Amino acid sequence: MTYDKELVAEKLHRWDKYLSNYRMPPWESIPDLGLYMEQVIILLQQYLDYLPLKFKEDPLITAATVNNYVRMKIMPEPRKKRYYRIHLAYLILIMTLKQSLSIQMIGRLIPVGQSEEQIEQVYRAYAARHRAVTEYFVEQVRLLAAPILGCTPTVPISTQEPEELVVMSAMFGGLSRLLSEKLLLLEGASEEEGNKQEGDAPAAPPEPEVAPAVSVPVEDGENAGNDKDE
Repeated sequence: MTYDKELVAEKLHRWDKYLSNYRMPPWESIPDLGLYMEQVIILLQQYLDYLPLKFKEDPLITAATVNNYVRMKIMPEPRKKRYYRIHLAYLILIMTLKQSLSIQMIGRLIPVGQSEEQIEQVYRAYAARHRAVTEYFVEQVRLLAAPILGCTPTVPISTQEPEELVVMSAMFGGLSRLLSEKLLLLEGASEEEGNKQEGDAPAAPPEPEVAPAVSVPVEDGENAGNDKDE
């Protein structure tokens, strides 16, 4: 892979600034008017425009995707084909979480059937956490990419190579997803059940057996020399 480091640094600076200023929409600002699907799609693209698209012309979410979430009971059904604040809140949560969790895991994390008051509490707490985690993430990127950004590195794993930054970011993402899923699987489980889910810890490999020392008779120098000459 080849990268223009100046371009990478410029993009990192721009993304840093954008994420530092990004806020999820406050609960009270989410419309509760009963929107049609087309309006929902447009609004979500405005709310979540920081999420990556494979191609610029691709939509962030489609009507088919929303319908699929409803069929899977990941979110409540629309009311007479209209979507209200609670539906939009579910979609915002799903769209941000699906970057690192499977849809099945998201369904366990935010079950359908809660009242609007309960979802409001969940959403407000999630938005506050999202802000805090985003700030922490931005700071970690600054540390990792310090040489690329023209700063003095202060952590051992900082890199000046964009390729290494890509790989490390993928590693962090994979480990974070693994931790999230492992913790979700422990919900409501006892210690014994949790241990069964994890399986028995692998036994430590046995110490290699040391062969008993074998005493080899050593001939005197004169005989040894004669043997060598023969």
